[in-house]
Amino acid sequence: MSQAAPKHDVYQAIADPTRRKLLGLLSDKEMPVKEITGHFSMTRTAVSKHLRILEEAGLVQDRKVGRETRYRLQAEPLKELKDWLSYFDRFWENKLSMLKYYVEDQEDDSKNAEEERG
Repeated sequence: MSQAAPKHDVYQAIADPTRRKLLGLLSDKEMPVKEITGHFSMTRTAVSKHLRILEEAGLVQDRKVGRETRYRLQAEPLKELKDWLSYFDRFWENKLSMLKYYVEDQEDDSKNAEEERG
């Protein structure tokens, strides 16, 4: 039996700053909704809605412990994002190489100007 497709994709889920903060909180440990809500200036219902979107994207998993629901990070879906971003690493490497060349060229020009004055 195949799994149903997520209702939200990873990109939609992490587009919201609140959900990114939630992922950061859950990266260290499993937390109950009550504790998570204490980190935000919004209602428990609003936090739960954000958690539901993250869960639907496969980024968090919940489990019942007695009467409370605890959430934990499921980082595997972030690999898709990592793979997509790694494609653009070459762009940044090129820009950083150009910056290094520019800075070193400026330093050489400064040294040459000092030598000519001195």
